[in-house]
Amino acid sequence: ALRLSYLRSGGHDPAILHQLLHLQLEATVLEKGTAGLGRGRRMGTVAPQPAPEAPPAVPAEPPGTGTHGLDAALLAVELENRRLEDELLALKVRRERRADAGSRAAQRHTEELAQLQAEVGLLRCHAEQTRPWLHAPVLPPPIVPPLLP
Repeated sequence: ALRLSYLRSGGHDPAILHQLLHLQLEATVLEKGTAGLGRGRRMGTVAPQPAPEAPPAVPAEPPGTGTHGLDAALLAVELENRRLEDELLALKVRRERRADAGSRAAQRHTEELAQLQAEVGLLRCHAEQTRPWLHAPVLPPPIVPPLLP
């Protein structure tokens, strides 16, 4: 929850994400350790083994490895998966922020363009009103010489 809160609030520092992941790993190991101890105390029995005639459904583990090795490997894969999910979420958040910033910029440009077009229209109207002499016909000077008395 802490890691997700950090990512949603815009955090993307790899060192902090790594530290949060490490803390989560420690918490998971502690939880599994205490859950395993509690289960052993409550059950008090060993799980039943398959009959010797029946072949095992899963191949036997090599000697010296137990479920602890598998649990550790599974936990490592799970933590890597969570780290990748966090990285993906951080990338999505960054992409959404960039898209929001781009759409805000486009909206701002559209508003500025509309304002400029309105100003150009007003200037045209003002220019037409202040220069009526452009529309009046201008006569050229007479070409014929004046008449003698």
